[in-house]
Amino acid sequence: MKKLNKLFLIAAVLFSASMATACNSTSTSANQVASANVSDTTKPNNQSPKSAIIVDVRTVEEWNGDGHANCSVNIPLSDLSTKIEELKKYNDITLVCRSGNRANKAKAMLEEAGLKNITNLGAWENIQCK
Repeated sequence: MKKLNKLFLIAAVLFSASMATACNSTSTSANQVASANVSDTTKPNNQSPKSAIIVDVRTVEEWNGDGHANCSVNIPLSDLSTKIEELKKYNDITLVCRSGNRANKAKAMLEEAGLKNITNLGAWENIQCK
């Protein structure tokens, strides 16, 4: 019986360690995270749009080095044109960057592509995650 308890304890410790490692692993590219977040948040079969998304259009280096709001996704302005179709799934899009300049350019690009309800919130520090 004691041997069985020891085996159970060892198995529990190994399982806990493997779960902690899996939960702490991070993506090496913020752009991969952004791509996954934008793509994976739609409902099955893309039948219904999500209500809102906050997009940080700064570079990956700025996103990683200068900080970012956890409730936002990073799609650099230089990559935004490749994500327009995915962004069409959202009713409201809020854009941020370092000062608001790139977010303004992104807003113009998205509006030209036919998207509506786009807000330039300016600096990413203005985001208040709920």
